Amino acid sequence: MAPHTPHVVIAGGGIAGLTAALALHAVGFHRITVVEAARRARPVGAGLNLMPGAVRELDALGLLPALEAGAALRTRELRYYHRSGGLISREPRGLGAGYRWPQLSVHRAHLQRVLGDAVRDRLGDAAVLTGVRVTGVEARGAGRPLLRIEHRDVAGRAGRASLEPDVLVGADGIRSAVRAALNPGEGHPPWNGMLVWRGVSRMPQTAAARFMLIAGDDRQKAVVYPMSRPVDGHVLVNWALARPADGVPEAHFLGDWNRPVGVDTFLRHYEGWEFDGLRVTDVLRAAETAHEYPMVDREPLARWSHGRTTLIGDAAHAMYPVGSNGASQSVIDARALAHALAAHREPAAALRAYEAGRRPVTTALQRANRRQGPEVVIDLAHRRAPHGFHDIRQVIPAEELAAIAGRYAATGALDPATVNLGSPYGPPYLPACAVAGSTPVA
Repeated sequence: MAPHTPHVVIAGGGIAGLTAALALHAVGFHRITVVEAARRARPVGAGLNLMPGAVRELDALGLLPALEAGAALRTRELRYYHRSGGLISREPRGLGAGYRWPQLSVHRAHLQRVLGDAVRDRLGDAAVLTGVRVTGVEARGAGRPLLRIEHRDVAGRAGRASLEPDVLVGADGIRSAVRAALNPGEGHPPWNGMLVWRGVSRMPQTAAARFMLIAGDDRQKAVVYPMSRPVDGHVLVNWALARPADGVPEAHFLGDWNRPVGVDTFLRHYEGWEFDGLRVTDVLRAAETAHEYPMVDREPLARWSHGRTTLIGDAAHAMYPVGSNGASQSVIDARALAHALAAHREPAAALRAYEAGRRPVTTALQRANRRQGPEVVIDLAHRRAPHGFHDIRQVIPAEELAAIAGRYAATGALDPATVNLGSPYGPPYLPACAVAGSTPVA
């Protein structure tokens, strides 16, 4: 009699969790359960960029056509500007930079819709349980972890249950319940004192830039880029702004990191910001909504895996929004985890192998993002020429600019030569690690 395939429970139905479910199914797992605290998917934030290395992994899962058939847009160029309007650098992205895969700008809701549709099509509707909150985890060494959950019905009545899956994956974000159980006493994610405002604007195609821009000085920054093809002559434009909180207390954000605010709250700070014809204030005034967040990350962990329990995505390595790496690294985590579980018969050994391959890379990116990553060129330009410049070569030599970008790409294995080698997360497939199934516990 053939052994049962392992039961994998994934806590969190966001980008990391849904991608992990698809990646596990692709290598032969069939007993996969995603538990999500929200009763309905409610993507927060706005747009995001998927780097070519992450697009490579989504393509391997057969998702690229659906992404591009919808609202995703290929990012072709990135420009850095000083707040005075001076161009610091411009660089091709995606295919234009020599990658075999594009870089994609996409609304978070569209990406999650594509992932969710694929999970339902391939694994069935029962694979995702909504309204289920993790209340406790016991890793239990080499044995099956004990997962305590609370679920609410449509009337709001709560029920409690426990599960003993073969593998538990914490994909439940920066305030992960699984991470908290594995690291008691860690506390809240640390705040660096910066505010972030995000939103989406619907603009005439003629008024929106065709490139992605990152602009600012050593105090505040703006990121603006289109993320859809034209519809009725209009495109969706994603924007994110950051500046010091100036007296806003940390308690202001406790319990609500997705706070709606009026654009007038911060518009004045970006008056006069214009870059090759694009006025940032025009973009902001076209927004229907805006949200305010604290800029937080997580301290790098010394370990992610405890027996048969591990972490992926923001639960493992939440980082500052620098270098377009948050969602991208979550996608790569998911593929790496599935590959390791298929390649090792013993789940705990599989999780150790997954962590050994991924934790050093993401830890390096977390630390690089705290140093501003590739965006440090803006701070550097402002320190050397605070009132602006006519020729960036007199401020930062071309060789220095190239070295900064190259170092960051090398930190995350993001360079074209590495990405173009193809995915390292192909075969082997199950049943290499087939083990006895899990047992629900009352």
